[in-house]
Amino acid sequence: MKSPQEIAFAHFGHKNFKPAQKEIIDAVLEGKNVLALLPTGGGKSLCYQVPALAQEGICIVVSPLIALMQDQVDRLKSKAIKAMMLGGDISFRELDTLLDNCIYGNYKFLYLSPERLQQEIVLARIEQMNVNLIAVDEAHCISQWGHDFRPAYLKIPVLKNILPETPWLALTATASKKVMADIRSLLEMEPVKVVQKSFERKNIAFQVLEKEDKRHYLLDLLRNNPGPSIVYVRTRRESVEISQFLNRHDFVSKAYHGGISSEEKKTRLRDWLNDKVQIMVATSAFGMGIDKADVRLVVHYHLPESLESYFQEAGRAGRDGKAAKAVVLCNQLDPQRTEKQFLSALPTVEIVKKVYKKLQSYFSIAYGEGENTAHDFNFNDFCITYELNSLQTHNALQLLDRASILLLSKQFRKKLELQFLASNQQLLLFLEQNRLYENLVKTLLRTYPGVFDYKTAINLQLMKSKTGLPEKEIVHLLNALKKEEIIDFNLAKHDANITFLVPREDDLTINPIAKYIVQQEKRKKAQVESVLRYVHNDKVCRNIQLLNYFGEEKNEACGICSVCSQKNTSFSRKKNKEVRTAILELLENKNFSSRKIIEELDFPSEETLNMLKSLLEIGAIELTAGNTYALRSKNKKEK
Repeated sequence: MKSPQEIAFAHFGHKNFKPAQKEIIDAVLEGKNVLALLPTGGGKSLCYQVPALAQEGICIVVSPLIALMQDQVDRLKSKAIKAMMLGGDISFRELDTLLDNCIYGNYKFLYLSPERLQQEIVLARIEQMNVNLIAVDEAHCISQWGHDFRPAYLKIPVLKNILPETPWLALTATASKKVMADIRSLLEMEPVKVVQKSFERKNIAFQVLEKEDKRHYLLDLLRNNPGPSIVYVRTRRESVEISQFLNRHDFVSKAYHGGISSEEKKTRLRDWLNDKVQIMVATSAFGMGIDKADVRLVVHYHLPESLESYFQEAGRAGRDGKAAKAVVLCNQLDPQRTEKQFLSALPTVEIVKKVYKKLQSYFSIAYGEGENTAHDFNFNDFCITYELNSLQTHNALQLLDRASILLLSKQFRKKLELQFLASNQQLLLFLEQNRLYENLVKTLLRTYPGVFDYKTAINLQLMKSKTGLPEKEIVHLLNALKKEEIIDFNLAKHDANITFLVPREDDLTINPIAKYIVQQEKRKKAQVESVLRYVHNDKVCRNIQLLNYFGEEKNEACGICSVCSQKNTSFSRKKNKEVRTAILELLENKNFSSRKIIEELDFPSEETLNMLKSLLEIGAIELTAGNTYALRSKNKKEK
């Protein structure tokens, strides 16, 4: 049997393991349960791939990240390693065939979501497999105090019943002590070996900078920090707008968000990885599984929703160990906007119940029916029909998806997309001759300033509210404008697909997750409050604040964050003032040479010489014919 090092080199080209990887791999090969905390970029996947390849049998990898699982399966296949993922849209017959292949086809990896473990056929076939390892990725999802809690993770321990002898490896990048305790307890991993590499990233300067003109300062940041960069923004529209802004100022950037096609995502990512594009302006959709070591700068243009997500995203900087920066830009309005976005739209138990009942009515599902039925879904039409707040409804549906009550397709929340084709001058001339369109057109221009530059997502409910026009009338006018080649727009009949995973039981369906809904609200509030405390605390080293948040005791300041830099600057100013005062007081009564001044004063010679040079430049002192220093005012009196 090849050694782990030989396997890592033969299949993945790694000559050496990163810190903690070897300890984890050796423990797994010894048959131990392992809880591994590795920071972003720590090489988590290698920790289960190498021991799985070193043994007979198949490794089961449980993960909530479909895109990341698919990416890993593709990479393994490209290396001639047999791997399979159970995706979301698979028929029963296809699922049956795939699981048979895992049993009889010498597959080494089976990737699946935790929801798959609720299917009896999946559990029955896993029991027949020769499983050498169970790897649970993003293990923090099992804890209600984790930043991405998924109730389906609570079902994962069912594998203990059918594979009692198989070792477990739980992996996460960030976890507090409370979350770590939950992982150990809820995954039933005791006894367990905990391998925890310090979260500290000594090469990253964590900075929080208050700047009212963020765009202008962003240009300065990028000019002063050349190299691959990521700028995180909150919305798809902002990713496009800021990317265009940067390109107008001679940078090469691309926007990356959940609304672009899979092909386009691959193209933009490839260009960035190959340094054809310097800056990726992205929503949180970008980054998971991205492996680029030389990122010099990560900027959060808006406040993050949690310190967990921030630390993961910021940690994509400087994976090569060289100096890098992670900067949060904020202004006076950001805290209020952050609370509004992440807290005010949180759905209550009552709202979730209301949305769920309205869904059943929308699709005419009878009580006790609907299980495993799929439906095309128009989100805008649903909100308009029942006069629902779109943001709260969106969050309620996401919550129902997380709780495995329904399944949402990726296209969820796609809106009408529109772009003006006519120039400003052509549009003004058209409106002068066609006043019928003036109300709608001017409302569109006021609400969506970028609608001339690119296809923009339009909220029909918002247009209805602002124009006072019925939705049908708005669509009619838009069609007429399209015929006149004033605009181009697309309005999909359906923008999502919903599959109900349980039969309709109204309140009885929601009551079991009511506690989770309330807990989520508390958790979200605590996370936002932690972000605001971090941003406002300009007394304690940023690195210490982050490490303490994750339960890692650290008292030594990093020396390079925005807090430490400010303290160093303040200290330097104070020290310079002391040196300056001492020199001037010394020269009050007598002239001295530089050597004698250094001997007389208790300061480093370099600091003293630098201050003498500064005092000469501003004319406070002068050099005499005897090559000694004298006060300028004293010499004038002597003359």
